[in-house]
Amino acid sequence: MKTNDTPQPELIKSLMQPDVFHHPVKTIQLIETHISWVILTGDFAYKIKKPCNLGFLDFSTLQKRRFFCNEELRLNKRLAARIYLDIVKITGDPKNPVLNGTGKTIEYAIKMLQFSQQTQLDNMLADGKLENKHIDAFAKLVAKFHQNIKIAESATNFGNPQHVNHATQQIFMNIRACPKMKQFSAQLIKLELWHKSAFNTLTPLFEQRKHDGFIRECHGDMHLRNLVWLNNEPIAFDCLEFDPDLRWIDTLSEVAFLVMDLHDRKLPQLAQRFLNLYLEQCGDYSGLQVFRFYLVYRALVRAMVNAIRAAQSDVVESEKHQAENELQSYLKLALSYINPTKPLLIITRGLSASGKSTLSQSLLELIGAVRIRSDVERKRLFGVNSDHTTKSDINNGIYSAEATVKTYAKLKSLAESILNADYPVIIDAAFLKYAQRQSFQNLAHSNQIPFIILELTASAGTLRQRIQARTHDVSDADTSILEHQLATTEPLRDDELPYCISIDTEKTVNLEKINLEIMQKSNADKEK
Repeated sequence: MKTNDTPQPELIKSLMQPDVFHHPVKTIQLIETHISWVILTGDFAYKIKKPCNLGFLDFSTLQKRRFFCNEELRLNKRLAARIYLDIVKITGDPKNPVLNGTGKTIEYAIKMLQFSQQTQLDNMLADGKLENKHIDAFAKLVAKFHQNIKIAESATNFGNPQHVNHATQQIFMNIRACPKMKQFSAQLIKLELWHKSAFNTLTPLFEQRKHDGFIRECHGDMHLRNLVWLNNEPIAFDCLEFDPDLRWIDTLSEVAFLVMDLHDRKLPQLAQRFLNLYLEQCGDYSGLQVFRFYLVYRALVRAMVNAIRAAQSDVVESEKHQAENELQSYLKLALSYINPTKPLLIITRGLSASGKSTLSQSLLELIGAVRIRSDVERKRLFGVNSDHTTKSDINNGIYSAEATVKTYAKLKSLAESILNADYPVIIDAAFLKYAQRQSFQNLAHSNQIPFIILELTASAGTLRQRIQARTHDVSDADTSILEHQLATTEPLRDDELPYCISIDTEKTVNLEKINLEIMQKSNADKEK
């Protein structure tokens, strides 16, 4: 580290006096990181960048600190405008600083709304307060954010295959440069070989992702510690401001960071819940073919951070030991991503309100599947917002026979793309016609993967009651549609029965039992 000789510690000491601030100070506390000081005053926090040059970031001059303060404010206003308030000039001298004074500026601070660290998702998790509703809210927030941020221009290197490849190669180089890394050689060799093969295979897809506008100015550092649940709303803060290479990335690389973080914390079901809802919101299912590459990359980044920490001379032995353990854990996680389970194709069959979406939501989290919902994709296909209720008559508008054929063709195309990415797929659709089911059975057989039909049933009276009780549902089905389905549904044929698992949703659904039946049928299918 290179640090200027400016009297920064003296300035920080002076700023720890309550009378410096132009507002009441309830308590005063200093939090120090390796790149900044944060002064907590009760209602507000003041973040001051350290005058340092760490190679990957350079805050060594006042001019640079001013620039990066402005960048931090600009970037965080996108997702955390309630927290990031302003840039404060510090004038006077280090012994007698003045905030927003008229004299010469000696430093800059970012003024932020102070919030309890217990609202951070990592601390909410530790306190047992992290729930599905929080994950859902952040999935919707991130998807909307990604759809509205700046797209990288084609002339830039951001997202180009060689740029992506170089970033990962640098990580391997940095890990190997740290002492005591020989014990991890076998894992690193296996990961490097996989990375080389995967990169060569995915190069055309990286180029396509750049061309299609998926390289954007993202948050850059999205993990649980940088997400807060404030006043019952999701907020992402602390965008990565110091290196555009780490910020102008594939949107799915950003998603991979949070998914990897949840996996590392042994929360695979929440990880899959987040990923599925994010994809459902933005429709980027084709990106799953590069997603595993980014999962490995994110785990390797964390492994590198711990390798560097374990090698630092100013770190006590207990922390070095912890860093080595975490390094090993992240390498193990990275290896788990390169050995995916064999995919399978699951379709639902059931009338409206039979419980298809409820069951498939629980099942996708349990088995790590990606779900495609016909109600969502039908509306996306015809340019209708998923939260908009259409009043088309039966066999008209987006529910015409032609529209239904197009919808199932879209579902099949998406399923094929996801299967090619080695993920299990659940198609949440009615599948009331034999031809619809046969098309997906053929898809499974052509890909030599297991095929499962989940047939969900309930009495007509129960279905009517459920439909009448629905509120804020993506499905437009009403009782007239249900009556039409009851009259026209085509039951399973004999050739479909070997693939069928019947589920009466008027009874308590045993998810573990269903999963066991899926495994048994999948194994039987593989042996054919």
